[in-house]
Amino acid sequence: MRPSELDFRHYESRVMLRVVIGSRAYGLDDEHSDTDKRGIYLPQAEQHWSLEGVPEQIENDATQEVYWEFEKFLKLALKSNPNILETLYSPLVEFASPFAKKLIAARAEFLSRAVYDTFQGYVESQFKRITTELRNLERIRWKQMMHLIRLQLTGITLLQTGELTLHVGEHLQLLRDIKSGKRTFDEVDALRRSLSHQFDLALATTSLPEHPNRELANDLLIEARTLALKASLP
Repeated sequence: MRPSELDFRHYESRVMLRVVIGSRAYGLDDEHSDTDKRGIYLPQAEQHWSLEGVPEQIENDATQEVYWEFEKFLKLALKSNPNILETLYSPLVEFASPFAKKLIAARAEFLSRAVYDTFQGYVESQFKRITTELRNLERIRWKQMMHLIRLQLTGITLLQTGELTLHVGEHLQLLRDIKSGKRTFDEVDALRRSLSHQFDLALATTSLPEHPNRELANDLLIEARTLALKASLP
């Protein structure tokens, strides 16, 4: 058994939030889609204070599950990590403890203009890798390209509306066409550049704050650590 699987079994009872993300949350799923689960776990205080410490994340490859330790989750949320924000905003919540529900109720406090640098920076870096693979290996990862376009569309809407919506809505057919290779590389690259411009415009006019609410995040962390003194999951 892998160390990560041992960690998962050891801390599984401390999972405070479990949601489904990925294609099923985006509305892009089909009969072949996996069910990707993400969430948060809160170790007991004694586990956290021990010499061994606790892992920043636990995972179960067999069931496509990944859970971040609460403090790690908060720090990533403050950096506008896409996976973390999608976990907070997934419409497919399988389990949420009372404290996790409190976190979800405050999720808008983690949204800020930082999503521009995080989302767009990831898109640009990954497109460079895809271009290099195309040049050197003559292959294109269409599914990856589709998700990069999806991330741009999500980020633009977030800056424009102040809301993070995972379902792709009216862009469903476009994204499916990209995934299936019905659009050429040049077409998708041109779309990426057009969306980058729209992203710039959205950043200039967004009502989102410059930074997320770090004070709230700190208060939540202190409260969680206090609650972790109890044996039961808060």
